[in-house]
Amino acid sequence: MKIQIITLFPDMFPGVLGASMLWKAQERNLVEFSYINLRDFGLGPRQQVDDTPYGGGDGMLLKPEPLVAAIELAKQNDPEALVILPTPRGAVYKQSDAKELAERACGLIFLCPRYEGYDERIIEWIDRQYCIGNYVLTGGELPVMIMIDSIVRLVPGVLGGETSTEIESFQQDDESIEFPQYTRPEDFHGRRVPEVLLSGHHGEIAKWRAENARKA
Repeated sequence: MKIQIITLFPDMFPGVLGASMLWKAQERNLVEFSYINLRDFGLGPRQQVDDTPYGGGDGMLLKPEPLVAAIELAKQNDPEALVILPTPRGAVYKQSDAKELAERACGLIFLCPRYEGYDERIIEWIDRQYCIGNYVLTGGELPVMIMIDSIVRLVPGVLGGETSTEIESFQQDDESIEFPQYTRPEDFHGRRVPEVLLSGHHGEIAKWRAENARKA
């Protein structure tokens, strides 16, 4: 899977995408990350990428020219890739979205907005809009990292185990929460592991786990 990231702050990503399972995914040639610096498409001698909003108001908006130029370059690199924008106006991002995106044959292009947002006219170049929650961040980089992590870990071969993702929270219907889990020691500060999990009776264990899973 080829993932391109359009951002004003490419230095934010390597620490996250270069660690743990995301690093392993790259080492196994299961995913390829690349960065497009939006500043490279800025206008004029100062490489301007933002401007004041029409109608007044505080803050600055990302201009359409740099954004679309960066998207078009990314599409030249991977013509069939989906362009994804994190935005409060988007659909709530769910596990089913991560699963669907992980299973697609095409690549992904993530656009990271900044400042007070972006010129609305760029929406014509966007394929998907997602919101990761009802709160405000300073930019789109963190939402993009979250989405990439949730997608790449579902790419076959990344986690290793054949059933690693099948019984996780939200995997079945976006609402199911996985059952509680325990490891050694059996007794921790007087809090014991449920006896059924120590019994070795697989049928009873499966029943207990089903009973203790819940809905979000």
